[in-house]
Amino acid sequence: MQRIVSISFGEIALKGLNRSYFEKKLLNQIKRSIKGLGESKVYRDQGKIYVITDDENIERIVEKLKKVFGIVYISPGYRVEKDIEKMIEKAIESVKQTIAHKEVRTFKVQVKRADKKFPIKSMDVARKIGAAILREIKVLKVDVNNPDLLVKVDIRDYCYIYTDKIKGYGGLPVGTNGRALLLLSGGIDSPVAGFMIAKRGVSIDAVHFHSYPFTSERAEEKVKKLAGLLSEYCGNMKLYSVNILPIQREINEKCPEDEMTIISRRFMMRIAERIAEKEGIDALITGESLGQVASQTIKSLNVTNSVVKRPVFRPLIGMDKVEITEIAMDIGTYETSILPYEDCCTVFLPKHPVTRPKLEDIEKSEASLDVENLVEDAIRKMKIIEINFQENAE
Repeated sequence: MQRIVSISFGEIALKGLNRSYFEKKLLNQIKRSIKGLGESKVYRDQGKIYVITDDENIERIVEKLKKVFGIVYISPGYRVEKDIEKMIEKAIESVKQTIAHKEVRTFKVQVKRADKKFPIKSMDVARKIGAAILREIKVLKVDVNNPDLLVKVDIRDYCYIYTDKIKGYGGLPVGTNGRALLLLSGGIDSPVAGFMIAKRGVSIDAVHFHSYPFTSERAEEKVKKLAGLLSEYCGNMKLYSVNILPIQREINEKCPEDEMTIISRRFMMRIAERIAEKEGIDALITGESLGQVASQTIKSLNVTNSVVKRPVFRPLIGMDKVEITEIAMDIGTYETSILPYEDCCTVFLPKHPVTRPKLEDIEKSEASLDVENLVEDAIRKMKIIEINFQENAE
């Protein structure tokens, strides 16, 4: 008898001939996520994935698996031989462990017999185990419609028994759907945007724009920490750190004040796409939400989009701040995002930024700037920081 974690996946099961590719990716990411946690073993058994482990590490393994995209449910439990007496013994033990820390009055035994060669039918297995639990734990009653506790018995190459079902994030394994570059600020929104696109199977790198020395080194450390928190979901990533203070000074000197924000944003998009071109990255990601600030009106977004050819993913576009904040709190980035360190958007901030920019006006203003040299100079001087998943997962 061994402790196991049963892993269920959703969309992967619908992938037809490509299913094995997605399962292999998921298997590798599960192994990566639990590396170093005891003598754990990961394997497949008739369409599900299992982790063999011990009592000491099972809770930590569950916490790691909750951050692996592609997993819908996680069920810690036990693996036993396909012997009805051993199955009964372990089911009783599992129920006793559960009721020791959770109020339970009713239960139901649910049996799935994937191995049709097992001689006892599912309903008969359920009756035998249910009767044994009733004899051993007299305070419990059976409720087949709405039980407090569901005892699941899954008969495959082995028999798996569990009483808990923990929800994962679902989605697709990271790395199965291309690469994207996240414009990562120090705020609440952009880490959530990166999380949501990574959940769709996209590998993530990030670019951060700062205005040092107008912005502090602590602000950059904050962004590195956010990238580290994202790496727990996305795996290793590169963080490109770009100083755009020289660009902001040029804009401030040569362009109308109210266009400062929108022109700065266009430079960020140009630089991000140039990095993406050099690194073979397929798309950009931003944390923009429609109407949230001046640069996020429909007209502003149209003007911003006009400088890039790659797709720009905006997963938060229809969400409000409350919805975004709830996700940030759930995934663990919120507390870091609200640390009071300034970002580059606060430098040369106009009192009344334009909210309905016209592309021809913005392009006319940019004509006074040496756009190509400013972009290339910023990229030439940028830092590349390696964000290692294992370092941040400790």
